[in-house]
Amino acid sequence: MGEGGLGAFMPFILMFVVIYFFMIAPQMKRAKKEKKFAAELKKGDRIITKSGMHGKVLELNEKDNSCVIETMSGKIKFDRSAISMEMSNKLNAPAK
Repeated sequence: MGEGGLGAFMPFILMFVVIYFFMIAPQMKRAKKEKKFAAELKKGDRIITKSGMHGKVLELNEKDNSCVIETMSGKIKFDRSAISMEMSNKLNAPAK
């Protein structure tokens, strides 16, 4: 009449494993990489914010996890998590 315990749950277990490897694990890896990037910011780095604003890091405030960025229109205070990428290395890299 009824199947044994583990055989009935096998499709659900398999579905969870697939979801973990294709969705959860890459998202955790990306979050870890972004956290490491924000921690390694230093004064003078040329950066791009997630909204697309270009600028240079002037100050880093450890207390409230923010930074002051100099743009062409002036100085703006951002949260470190709003910074998308660091461009100093890409600007100084030799052309391929």
